[in-house]
Amino acid sequence: MKRTLLVIITFFSIITISNAQDISDNAIGIRLGDSDGSGAEISYQRALGENNRLELDLGLRSGNNYDGFKLTGLYQWVWQLEGNFNWYAGAGAGLGSYSFDNMPPGFDDSETFLFLAGDIGIEYNFDIPLQLAIDARPELGFGDYSDDLDFDIALSLRYRF
Repeated sequence: MKRTLLVIITFFSIITISNAQDISDNAIGIRLGDSDGSGAEISYQRALGENNRLELDLGLRSGNNYDGFKLTGLYQWVWQLEGNFNWYAGAGAGLGSYSFDNMPPGFDDSETFLFLAGDIGIEYNFDIPLQLAIDARPELGFGDYSDDLDFDIALSLRYRF
């Protein structure tokens, strides 16, 4: 078991060192997800090293009978594939809140919840300061309204600076 763990750590260390690249110091844009997430989110990325970054996403959602927000923070590792293509994986957590209006008696009218999130995706950095990415984000919620495993797929467009 110890030998297997050592081989895995060595393998990822070699990949990280051999694929180290310059990632953008900052990127801001929009993340368009499906209905399992919060829909459209404002997305911000901040480089923490040569191949690590922090991503923060804030989603606001409103409907006829509800309003809500969801804030997600992810720590990501980035590896270069070929040319301007990178792939990334990360983990993090978040906080959300929903408020429901005009609901039947006995239905709780608001909730704040926590969740754990993973993230895996691929991105393309254009020669101009523009990034296009697609990712999948499984989320495990802890709350009355959001107490299950959700799977969010999104397309992101960010300005790099």
